[in-house]
Amino acid sequence: MKNPVIALVHTLKMKSIQFIITASFTLVTVAVMLFVGVMLYSKFSETAEQNAFLHTQQIIDQVSFNLNSYLDGMTDIFELAAEKIRRSENVPDDKLTEQLGTILETREDLVSVAVFSREGELIAGFPQTAMRKNTRLREQSWFQAALNNPSHISFSLPHIQNLFQGEYKWVVSMSRGISVAQNGEREDAILLVDVNFKTIDDLCQRVGLGKKGYVYIIDLAGNIVYHPQQQLIYVGLKNENRAIALKNSYGSYVDESGGERRLVTIKTLDDIGWKIVGVSYMDEIATTKKEISGFIFWLLFVVIAVVLFVLTYISAAISRPIRNLERSMEQVEKGDFTVNLAVRGSHEVEQLSRRFNHMVIRIRQLMDQIIREQEAKRKSELEVLQAQINPHFLYNTLNSVVRMVGIGKNEDVITTITALSKLFRISLSKGKNIITVQEELEHVRNYLVIQKMRYKNKFTYEITAQEEVLPCRTLKLLLQPIVENAIYHGIEPMAEQGKITVTAEMADGSVLFRVRDNGLGIPPHVLEQIGSGQIKSKDGSGVGIKNVHERIRLFFGEAYGLSIESDEETGTTVTIRIPMMTEET
Repeated sequence: MKNPVIALVHTLKMKSIQFIITASFTLVTVAVMLFVGVMLYSKFSETAEQNAFLHTQQIIDQVSFNLNSYLDGMTDIFELAAEKIRRSENVPDDKLTEQLGTILETREDLVSVAVFSREGELIAGFPQTAMRKNTRLREQSWFQAALNNPSHISFSLPHIQNLFQGEYKWVVSMSRGISVAQNGEREDAILLVDVNFKTIDDLCQRVGLGKKGYVYIIDLAGNIVYHPQQQLIYVGLKNENRAIALKNSYGSYVDESGGERRLVTIKTLDDIGWKIVGVSYMDEIATTKKEISGFIFWLLFVVIAVVLFVLTYISAAISRPIRNLERSMEQVEKGDFTVNLAVRGSHEVEQLSRRFNHMVIRIRQLMDQIIREQEAKRKSELEVLQAQINPHFLYNTLNSVVRMVGIGKNEDVITTITALSKLFRISLSKGKNIITVQEELEHVRNYLVIQKMRYKNKFTYEITAQEEVLPCRTLKLLLQPIVENAIYHGIEPMAEQGKITVTAEMADGSVLFRVRDNGLGIPPHVLEQIGSGQIKSKDGSGVGIKNVHERIRLFFGEAYGLSIESDEETGTTVTIRIPMMTEET
């Protein structure tokens, strides 16, 4: 069973940016290169085959041209000899013999020139050699061709020259009917010119069509005029399919009759009716295709290897900054906020690195801010606790109680002690910071009862609240510091009796507390100093208006807090806004 950890590592590596970039571009490159390779192979193969066909055709055309030029030259010599014979006043004579000898001496490939009567008797000839007996001259193909078509030069198949003694060369005989002067009369005769076949053989043997290809010549009847393996054909060891050559006069065709695909190219010599046939083997063309395919394969292999190497390097260069970012994020996850990532790489990675560094710096700032806020919160809570058990307030209250006992105001004593006990019970509230609005209003009522006893009815107070706001939750001891400031700074300096009004209501999803007094009011510059926390109550708890404002914002956010409206000689109104909280929320 495969280890799940190893499987996870492999999965992560498969999903890494470097792997994805390398794999994606490699697949695309391979696909494109394969497509290009197939197209190149197809095009090169087609071109190679077309070039092979064209090359073979050009070679056959060249052979045809050379052979045609040679036979045209032989025809010219034949005509020259015929002209000399026709002009001779008597055949034979010494002058004609000399002229024929001169013609033969000018060309090494001429074997003999002879004139025969229609009955097959020698009239004149060169070289002047005795004829062999039993030549069956009248039965030979060249003689019959001249009899049947006396106005046309006929070319025979290659054969052994067997007319004259001592001459046994392989020749092609040219013959045609001719008129000669003999004993003052004109008689029909036959002119024979034997051409050494070796020249034609040399012309054809020099032609190469690949390693195994060759050229052969046939006449219109399909008889082989020349073949490089003519002896094997004569003895039956080799057979040549001449059907395509007999059927067509020109062009290239594929022959599969012998179990081996061959390219047969044909060219016809119109003047004599010979057909030059070139034979090329298709497996040699296929070998060229294999060489092309091998070259393209290795080219693709090298290109893909180079592309893979380059892509690996590029993808590593791209993914390296991202991996550095990943490692830095792991350090941040472990709690190290001193990380400073080097800004380098592509534009996007640089921007990402800068954002990461800014994020870490911002996190550090926020953490420092949270620490400071928590410290301020704890300090505020300590100050609230100090306000709960302010010894000076307790001393003044108890002193007032003693005075009331001394003058026999027992009911006032009971009221004051009861209010004091309730005050401290709500202030402590089992260590809870969150109490109901009703409890908060009860707390400030008890505080006002005590202060009213102390100040001998220096002021009156009124506390009102909407019924639906009483169950809502609030921070405790929000109102006492505000009422304390209203008494000390607003009511106490007045000559006449003052009034303090405390209200609680709901508005726009919030709870609003308002503490109003009709005291002396606060000058604008002093009001600004109070808001900034620069002035504290001399005789109060020391908590101050700013401290209440910060406590609210620490608990509930920047949207909540405290606001003051004041006019000199008219009074002051302090409004406290907190979110509406129920027992469920």
